[in-house]
Amino acid sequence: MAPRAELRDTEPVTTAHVQSPPFGTMMRDWRQRRRLSQLDLAIEADVSARHVSFIETGRSSPSRAMVLRLAEVLGVPLREQNQLLMAAGLAPVYGERSLADPDMAAVRDGVEHVLSAYDPYPCVVVDRGWQIVHANGGAGVLLEGVAPRLLERPNALRISLHPEGLAPRIRNLAQWRHHVVERLRREAAVSGSDELSALLAEIESFPGGFDPTRDLGGVAVPLELYTPKGQLLTFLSTVTTFGTALDLTAAELSIEAFLPADEATAAALR
Repeated sequence: MAPRAELRDTEPVTTAHVQSPPFGTMMRDWRQRRRLSQLDLAIEADVSARHVSFIETGRSSPSRAMVLRLAEVLGVPLREQNQLLMAAGLAPVYGERSLADPDMAAVRDGVEHVLSAYDPYPCVVVDRGWQIVHANGGAGVLLEGVAPRLLERPNALRISLHPEGLAPRIRNLAQWRHHVVERLRREAAVSGSDELSALLAEIESFPGGFDPTRDLGGVAVPLELYTPKGQLLTFLSTVTTFGTALDLTAAELSIEAFLPADEATAAALR
């Protein structure tokens, strides 16, 4: 097994943008992305449709409370909520601390606890862009044989589907690729992230095809992975997040564990 990776900071992401679009334009974009009319948004946010129209056209300036209310209804991620506030001429409300910050001790401890609890089964921690920021010892089985250049700045999805990553050893590659790409498409659409959209375009360019067929009675899509020695391992994945986080770093972390789907896999990893 590979040694546990050190917990490291996610790379800083700049929140402010030069020449940011007006708040009304940004809000309209989010509303249209969610396929809501002005009336739909007004009803959900408990405001008048006229007020929503005035905000979108710039005839009215929203208060901080109004920006946050509309953002909540639209399901805008916390980082993008900060951008909306700044576009409205207001200060952002969500901070972004380093993982090494003393205030993040509970987050670090929580991550360590989850990683240890899943060991010897593979478990990795990724940021919003799917960069691996931490892993337990069991994750070595997922990194074994991967091209060194893919491990220099390890991205979980790139490692999974790249021809120099795990792809040649995934028995159900077309099925797993369909699952991963569809998940990334949803995340890119929901977040509006340029970073995720670029990653999606890159991942879609990899060979492997698509197969929407379900397995395990339609319960879950397994990862069927051959080890470099030819042994077949079958995993089901689970995802853990900090659901009530108010810090951007914590809110954007995901912990993905790969649990054995059969006794042969469990025995091989013990």
